[in-house]
Amino acid sequence: MSDLPPVAVRRCDTTAAFLLLRLFLGLRTLLAGIEKFESKGTYSLANYTENMSRMASGITGASFLPLWATKNFALTLGYVLTILGIALLLGLKTRLTLIITGLVYVGLSFGLMAVQESEGVAWLGIHVGLFAAALLLVRHNRYVLWADKPEY
Repeated sequence: MSDLPPVAVRRCDTTAAFLLLRLFLGLRTLLAGIEKFESKGTYSLANYTENMSRMASGITGASFLPLWATKNFALTLGYVLTILGIALLLGLKTRLTLIITGLVYVGLSFGLMAVQESEGVAWLGIHVGLFAAALLLVRHNRYVLWADKPEY
């Protein structure tokens, strides 16, 4: 049995639950960003530009989305995901970071919806749901480098 009162135990449990979710989402987002720089086992800016240009052209070719929009989104995506992943892992303005990252995943979902890629949309939908769950638990965020302003 724990020496802590039941409320304190629940608080520790929800803090741990949020920390696990934040770490998972941070790692997933960071690695999703880093993988955009990979080609044949090597990572470089040239690989990134080639990969993202190919992705943008593919989405434009299979949908109604214009190349200028898909290319602008694609060419910033890897950098944005990498930065947001690091921010989540470190706990930098976690609430804001969760909202922005969730919106990035919604944008990715929109692109896949436009090309009717149902399986990818389903996977991204799960991610969006996890970000929504994290936002519901963010008040239990304790281990951070730069905290959000407290709620009143």
